[in-house]
Amino acid sequence: MKSAIIFDMDGTLFQTNLILEPALEATFDVLRGESLWEGNTPIDKYREIMGATLPEVWQTLCPNHSEAIRERSNALFHEQLIQLIKGQKGALYQQAEETLEQLSSKYRLYIASNGQVEYLKAIVETYNLNRFIEHTYSIELIESRNKSELVHLVKTENDIKSGFVVGDRASDIRAAKDNDLTSIGVRFDFSQESELNKADYVVDSLSELSSIV
Repeated sequence: MKSAIIFDMDGTLFQTNLILEPALEATFDVLRGESLWEGNTPIDKYREIMGATLPEVWQTLCPNHSEAIRERSNALFHEQLIQLIKGQKGALYQQAEETLEQLSSKYRLYIASNGQVEYLKAIVETYNLNRFIEHTYSIELIESRNKSELVHLVKTENDIKSGFVVGDRASDIRAAKDNDLTSIGVRFDFSQESELNKADYVVDSLSELSSIV
């Protein structure tokens, strides 16, 4: 049986940074219009916590707001993200499609992401990633919202005995270790050197993956 490679989505395959700012601006424009927010959109704070679970994200961005407002803000944010994705305002990272095509001939490929189901579906459909990816797993499948548990689900459901986890943040590297898989960190937009240092391998381009796996 072929080994597997489990990819993170945001900041690993998909350039979330291209749609992040306009989606956040649109969301906080609504909050400002309803006198629920004052000042600039906290884009820098979001970049710092990219890869966190959604409850953690909105607790950080809106610490003084009610849970109902946070949930509504998240819904608005995702509506904007999906519109931008479908409008081709985002992009995959360079060499993503070529690399996925090459790897899919030798490995079973999966996505395990902290993104919501509809958001991930929009990316997969817009870029026709099902040509290469066998299945996409959202953190919404895991009650604890723990990335290690999500990767464990991918392993269990697909009888994966060996393989790799490719991602840009500590949760991806930890998920690999917790599931006895090899971790490959990508040095892209949201990555942090202090987290990448814990990975088994680090790449600057997706095209480098073929030389590792």
